Amino acid sequence: MSGPSVADGFEELYGAAPEGVWAAPGRVNLIGEYTDFNDGFVMPLALPHTAVAAVSRRTDGVLRVHSADTPGGVVRLAVDELAPLSHTGWAAYPAGVVWALREAGHEIPGADIHLASTVPTGAGLSSSAALEVVTALALNDLHELGLSAPELAVLAQRAENAFVGVPCGVMDQMASACCTDGHALYLDTRDLSQRQVPFDLAAVGLELLVVDTRVKHSLGDGAYAERRAACETGARALGARTLREVEYAHLPAALERLAGEAENVRRCVRHVVSDNHRVERVIGLLDAGDVRAVGPVLVEGHVSLRDDLRVSCAELDLVVSSAVAAGALGARMTGGGFGGSAIVLVETADADTVTKAVLEAFATAGHTAPRVFPAVPSRGAHRVS
Repeated sequence: MSGPSVADGFEELYGAAPEGVWAAPGRVNLIGEYTDFNDGFVMPLALPHTAVAAVSRRTDGVLRVHSADTPGGVVRLAVDELAPLSHTGWAAYPAGVVWALREAGHEIPGADIHLASTVPTGAGLSSSAALEVVTALALNDLHELGLSAPELAVLAQRAENAFVGVPCGVMDQMASACCTDGHALYLDTRDLSQRQVPFDLAAVGLELLVVDTRVKHSLGDGAYAERRAACETGARALGARTLREVEYAHLPAALERLAGEAENVRRCVRHVVSDNHRVERVIGLLDAGDVRAVGPVLVEGHVSLRDDLRVSCAELDLVVSSAVAAGALGARMTGGGFGGSAIVLVETADADTVTKAVLEAFATAGHTAPRVFPAVPSRGAHRVS
């Protein structure tokens, strides 16, 4: 939905024009999964799909939020009564940001917010982070808080961790806040240092397709938290603060030291350490201009997510196998898993053939037809009007 139409919706709801309109994108992650909460490396890019928010300040302690995408009326909350885990559903994300800003010492005495989003929900494309980041940016601008994009991302992550109750890392919020047009974001989640890496696939005759399996996932169901706990157990057993400290060259020795730990701990350690290494391999290939060689690394990452982390599903596996069989350079599931989306790296000339093969494979298997669209590296959160 465009900025003007969201502004019109705001005025219809609240009886006055908004003070401004902001947008924040969803993201797709090229490589580096379940590494961010282990202080590791990730490489997301922002999608053209965005959450758009029309916002005005209030001074009476009332927060009113409304979504054009969700049935129901305006949700009215008292900012002084916002508390972690006290709200469920979509409204928890903008409410959590108001709570996190206030907890950090910023005076937010209320707001009117109207939201609309084109980021598919449940597709592993960070629709929740887009809601958080657009709310944080709007309030930062309106109240002249002076917070940087990375600082807004960290506050948005705190909202999701502490207020919503999802123990995610910071990648999704950093991608939504910090990505730029035509680039992938090479992010070190330990110190939040970042580099914008040119990622103009069209210039070299390539496309990155997103295949939304339409299998809904929810990171709040415990499976994500179980894997995070296994990673933390592995790090403690190795005497490390996080798995980032375990070097890839030392992985065999580390796994030997974990012989007495549960098998899922060993598998999680193997995935995280090897996926950190895959991010470093991909950045090396992109810096060398060898984009096509990224394809096989994507497939390796999928195998690790499927077999070690065990967060894939039949539909995601089918995307990867059918796409590669049809000539794709590589493919892997992206995001938290248990459904959601996969990415497919293809020659532009082969995009239609590969897409058709995936659709036919889903039809043959009796699955709901997936949604397929190109991932165009886009700009991060920004003010629209």
